[in-house]
Amino acid sequence: MLKKDAKKVIEILKDYYPDATCSLDFKTPFQLVVAVMLSAQCTDERVNKTTPALFERCKSIQDFADIDIHELENLIHPCGFYKNKAKNIKLCAKQVLENFGGVVPHTMQELTSLAGVGRKSANVIMLEVFGIANGIAVDTHAKRIANLTGMSDQKDPAKIEQDLIKLLPKEYLKDVNHLFVWHGRNTCIARRPKCNTCPIKEYCRYYKMNFKERP
Repeated sequence: MLKKDAKKVIEILKDYYPDATCSLDFKTPFQLVVAVMLSAQCTDERVNKTTPALFERCKSIQDFADIDIHELENLIHPCGFYKNKAKNIKLCAKQVLENFGGVVPHTMQELTSLAGVGRKSANVIMLEVFGIANGIAVDTHAKRIANLTGMSDQKDPAKIEQDLIKLLPKEYLKDVNHLFVWHGRNTCIARRPKCNTCPIKEYCRYYKMNFKERP
């Protein structure tokens, strides 16, 4: 896809989804760290139903570090993979306390040094907490839409992210993940995309190859 077309795609999606924002509920930086961890292989809706009781029980980073692992597992059980997530949450809390003075760090290198925080999660945290958009969180929606539209032919999220960064102006980066998530949930749905009503179909490689009438 050409740069001008990629830019147009984002502009169209911004008009189509004016309320596209982060779907995870949180009040503190570390609450977002935890919510992002819980969202792995789980819907944001399920995470938001699980975190109120968790955040009521653990009001501080120290509480997350101190909570009994079995109690934590029970609290986050609905989000799946709860044993591994509970282990990472406790370790991450201890790392923030011991390595960063109890303050969630704001650089990619520092964030990805934390247990359970990969590049995608770090991009979300940097954007939502600190307003820093140096990269793009490439989740399942962003991966699918980037591949279908022709913005990237890569399968690895890190390589897709680099393709998108090369295509788009820096000031657009903060919107890409939100827009792709909303578009993926509402229109470009996995296995049943609503291609005929898609606002960016004229720029989409998949639509042109499969639906657009040929002369």
